[in-house]
Amino acid sequence: MSADSSHDTGHEPGHEVINARTDALLADPGLPDHVWRPTDVDAKAEKRAERQVATLFGLSAICTVLFVVFYITLETGVDGPTIIGLGASNVALGVSLGLALLLIGIGVIQWARKLMGDHEISELRHPASSSEGDRAETLAALNAGLEESGIGRRPLVRNTLLGSVALLAAPAVVMLRDLGPLPNEVVGEYEGAGLHHTVWRKGMRVVRDVVGTPVKASDLEIGDLLNAEPEALFPTAENGLPELSGAELQIAKSKAALVMLRMDPNDIVSPVTRNWSVNGIVAYSKICTHVGCPISLNERTTHNLLCPCHQSTFDLADSGKVVFGPAGRHLPQLPLGVDDEGYLIALSDFLEPVGPSFWERNTKSPSEVAKGLS
Repeated sequence: MSADSSHDTGHEPGHEVINARTDALLADPGLPDHVWRPTDVDAKAEKRAERQVATLFGLSAICTVLFVVFYITLETGVDGPTIIGLGASNVALGVSLGLALLLIGIGVIQWARKLMGDHEISELRHPASSSEGDRAETLAALNAGLEESGIGRRPLVRNTLLGSVALLAAPAVVMLRDLGPLPNEVVGEYEGAGLHHTVWRKGMRVVRDVVGTPVKASDLEIGDLLNAEPEALFPTAENGLPELSGAELQIAKSKAALVMLRMDPNDIVSPVTRNWSVNGIVAYSKICTHVGCPISLNERTTHNLLCPCHQSTFDLADSGKVVFGPAGRHLPQLPLGVDDEGYLIALSDFLEPVGPSFWERNTKSPSEVAKGLS
């Protein structure tokens, strides 16, 4: 063909060949002949597969029960039993819970591979917004899928699956319950155990944190800020209270921790704060009422105490009220006095629970709380 003749036809040389190749590449290859599974044609194979899936779900339930048993019976800590050099409790809990989840997953996969409906489906690309007809077809396909899964006519598989999944709530309950005591539950035999009280008592001296030396009111100057604890929590205390150690001691110290500030008495706004102070010295719980972070960042000119975690800010001159941030309640104040030797002492325990809020916490205002001391 000449150049002129090719120009007349409106095609470049070889264009027809390219189109022919493209048509061949885009031709619909179709689907191969469907190969039926053994469980589709053999009733015995179907029943055997059903028992296999149910067995997997049953083994998962057994592993979940073993998790709870191991959690209760195996000792923890440095002196506890070990498995291959690791803590037996950690190994047993990890293996049992991991197998419980793994067996459910394997059972569901086997269920889908061997028992659920088995046909090829193709779907054309459609617009983002489905038509009413497409929505109706989708619901019909969903209902058909539920029917083909056999969940309604295979009670053995259905019930073992539901039982194994339901039992997985047990590890969650056990682990959540172990996070800490309930609000009204007292853990420990010492006075001040539990969430509602601390070891502070009337006449107990205030001592500096870490060193444990008592604090005289005359030792503090305006602007001084210090962290403090009750004298009873230090080994040298001779006040008749039981000596604590280990975890109980650390819990008692964290609950009773104080932040003390001396300010000009004329700067104190609240009558309650003034009545519970000594020459402008105020004492508040060191635990933020938001999520329990320790606080001690003081703005000297405003007497505001800032929590470094989420910036909750409390006014120490006005009953520890919240002036900024997510905290939902004021800082509890410890009533202060002085003994015959001039040392700072507590006039009572905190009259409200310290720490972050919980569902049964006292939510009275500072003036209402103050009536408990009168």
